[in-house]
Amino acid sequence: MASKEIQSATAEIGRDLYHTELRSRTHSLVADEPLDVGGRDEGPRPGDFMRMALASCTAITLRMYADRKQFDVDKIRVKVSNGPFDQKTVYTSEVEIVGKLTAEQKDRMLQIAKLCPVHKTLTNPVEIQTELRLVD
Repeated sequence: MASKEIQSATAEIGRDLYHTELRSRTHSLVADEPLDVGGRDEGPRPGDFMRMALASCTAITLRMYADRKQFDVDKIRVKVSNGPFDQKTVYTSEVEIVGKLTAEQKDRMLQIAKLCPVHKTLTNPVEIQTELRLVD
């Protein structure tokens, strides 16, 4: 589950449109934009990472719970989508479970899906403190 220590990630972009190197702990990824907006589509867009974070967190949380409770679950698939932004951002999370669950277990899994750390973060007030440092 979520650590109590400060977590960080780093994004670095040079002059190469819009290829961005991402680092977190010992992992490296690339973010980019699609061809139609000037990128080279070498990685997910930033919004894709938001959707993937919620989908993977939900799936992992459900797997942990199902394993701990010894539920008969073979596979968990989570699809997260969101539409155009107006006044409010709405994410839709569709959870598909392959296995045998009672109605009570199914209801509990739905409750647990909403308790993953990313879901909790996105559904609570979030404050972002941004600082700028100029380096010559």
